[in-house]
Amino acid sequence: MSLPSLHLSRLDGSPENLLDYEGHVLLIVNVASQCGFTPQYKDLEDLYRSHKESGLVVMGFPCNQFGAQEPGSNEEIGEFCSSRFKVSFPMFAKCDVNGPSAHPLFPYLKAAAPGVFGTEAIKWNFTKFLVNRQGEVVCRFGSADGVAKISPQVRRWLGGE
Repeated sequence: MSLPSLHLSRLDGSPENLLDYEGHVLLIVNVASQCGFTPQYKDLEDLYRSHKESGLVVMGFPCNQFGAQEPGSNEEIGEFCSSRFKVSFPMFAKCDVNGPSAHPLFPYLKAAAPGVFGTEAIKWNFTKFLVNRQGEVVCRFGSADGVAKISPQVRRWLGGE
């Protein structure tokens, strides 16, 4: 199984394709600026900086579907992430992750790695999906799962570093 060809748009509007990340280990996260889990940005950035040379890419997808905790524009989100958390990992345009208007990436991720009791819906901000170098979704982590829980899986799929 490989990554699907899906259009992505960065916060600044520049286009990319999910296939641009082929061969990398991806940690895909739906994020929000006004959530109790927002401090996870720091740990996600640290994880990214520690492992990006080995092929890890953390990908942030702002979403306003949970408690309206991401009300800002793409520009405001970018400024927040940069000034508050020095985020350098790729951040993408605000999107929905559930429902009929969900970005096509999220139905793909949710079907490949259902949540508790087989539910596919994302329940809250900072749900995380780990994708191996072959494009297979290998793990789904909940909102409260921090880097301490995620790091061993990241290292495993990077090649046991």
